[in-house]
Amino acid sequence: MAGRTDGARDAVAVAGGAADQGDEVAAEVFDLSHDGRGVAVLDGKRVFVPGALPSERVLLRRHRRRRRQSEAELVRIVEPAAARVEPPCPYFGVCGGCALQHLDYAAQIGFKERSLAAALGRIGRVEPDEWLPALTGREWHYRRRARLGIRHVPGKGRVLVGFREQRARYVTDMAACRVLVEPFDRLPAELAPVVAASRLPDRIPQAEIAAGDEAGALILRVLDPPGAADLEAFSALGERLGIDVYLQTGGPDAIRPLGEPRRLAYALDDSKVRIEFEPGDFIQINAEINRALVGAALEAAGLGARDRVLDLYCGLGNFSLPFARRAGEVLGIEGSGTLVARAAHNARSNGIDNAHFVTADLEQPDWPFFREPFDVVVLDPARAGARAAVAAMSAMRPRRIVYVSCHPATLARDAAELVHEHGYRLRSARVLDMFPHTHHVEAITVYDRDA
Repeated sequence: MAGRTDGARDAVAVAGGAADQGDEVAAEVFDLSHDGRGVAVLDGKRVFVPGALPSERVLLRRHRRRRRQSEAELVRIVEPAAARVEPPCPYFGVCGGCALQHLDYAAQIGFKERSLAAALGRIGRVEPDEWLPALTGREWHYRRRARLGIRHVPGKGRVLVGFREQRARYVTDMAACRVLVEPFDRLPAELAPVVAASRLPDRIPQAEIAAGDEAGALILRVLDPPGAADLEAFSALGERLGIDVYLQTGGPDAIRPLGEPRRLAYALDDSKVRIEFEPGDFIQINAEINRALVGAALEAAGLGARDRVLDLYCGLGNFSLPFARRAGEVLGIEGSGTLVARAAHNARSNGIDNAHFVTADLEQPDWPFFREPFDVVVLDPARAGARAAVAAMSAMRPRRIVYVSCHPATLARDAAELVHEHGYRLRSARVLDMFPHTHHVEAITVYDRDA
């Protein structure tokens, strides 16, 4: 990195004074925000600086001013942090897919652990009895589920395929993506010319990918019917990459394969359970961490052969079916009737007859199962958390709750209610690095009922 210059020293001297928008000023970055931006102070107010890291002295230009906070552009790093690394991806800083490639991987884990601890302490006013070590896996080629934008750009004379840019609606001009599983990592360069040569280059707005353990699928969203030559080109792309191609002409029910597709599936619990899914179904994006997560949840639950388990937000049976191998009975609840049908199918195909599934909107509090006794409850909600389900814990009184979360703030809110209102103790907490090089924090927390 370049050393500190006389101009930078002059900027430091005026950093404490008022700075107009557009002026270059020096500042010291003291923290990372929850979304991975550096945090500095100018004129007594916090300034968020994308690309900056704690302990760095930087030269910045403020370009967005709000009542309580501003955002600044990083002009130059004067003194880099020890944890700064060179991002291996040439699109980092433009592409919105990653936020932390410039931060050493061990430091990324530390940032996520501090983010979780801060949310639990500040919002939930709780502290776990034990902090367990983070569950980590491969840093690259981990993402098996993704949605990519497709944009025809006449000015460039070609089609772009990639993630959205960080602070714009544009599609990143990229040829490959290091976080996508193979062979989808090279999909942007492979798909773009195929769409550009089709009869509808501006009528295919997005592509979705989904990969199982042995097969992969590409869904192309098409707004107009493709021609025969287009279908041949899409099929040839699939053969070249070794994946199955699907077209989506409407909603999720309108996804259709080109040809005879292979079954998508992934294994859990040392291959004792096989989960089948369709290309448009929700699955955890990181197969390696999902296997570790299910294993950690099984260990934490401490199941007995007669235990009754309630799995809320059960999806395809990701937790329900491995739990059913060890418990007396499992009841899985999911808001999507389609996913409930898939979970029931997965139970039958695995020879599991003690897992049953019900469709129910878990935002509504008055369900009969909320008044039944259960020994263990598993929660894996979306970002909004599990407010209604948590409120029901005083009636069900499970001895143990295993709560998996993708959003520390709503997890902390629900933890506060479990601990302060329903008499549970937060036994343990840990981070799962489901999304390396991003700011997203996945966590698993375990609660025991106080006697």
